[in-house]
Amino acid sequence: VQLQASGGGLVQAGGSLRLSCAASGDTFSRYALAWFRQAPGKEREFVAAISWSGGSTYYADSVKGRFTISRDNAKNTVYLQMNSLNPEDTAVYYCAAEQGVLSRSYYLEGCYHYWGQGTQVTVSS
Repeated sequence: VQLQASGGGLVQAGGSLRLSCAASGDTFSRYALAWFRQAPGKEREFVAAISWSGGSTYYADSVKGRFTISRDNAKNTVYLQMNSLNPEDTAVYYCAAEQGVLSRSYYLEGCYHYWGQGTQVTVSS
């Protein structure tokens, strides 16, 4: 499956953005999906994950209550709605996919074989 992330940009602190990740090349509903991010000088970190059905979602503590992951299997797209953004959210955001059931280690990069190219999110103070 190929993944294409979009929706990043520059936003002021307290603002919102919605990221999208469009998939192609395989049956989208077979895949568990996740968002990771990498800030300058830091390692890539887990943000959120969603099961193939959308019935299970998981979040990093740092974004819980502010970000929402969702998916539309009819549109082959996963979303990340980001509210109450702060400068610490500045990063390149990546979508990732893995075929089948969402792993118990969903927060680890190694659980995902397919990655999008990333989209830059910059939050100004």
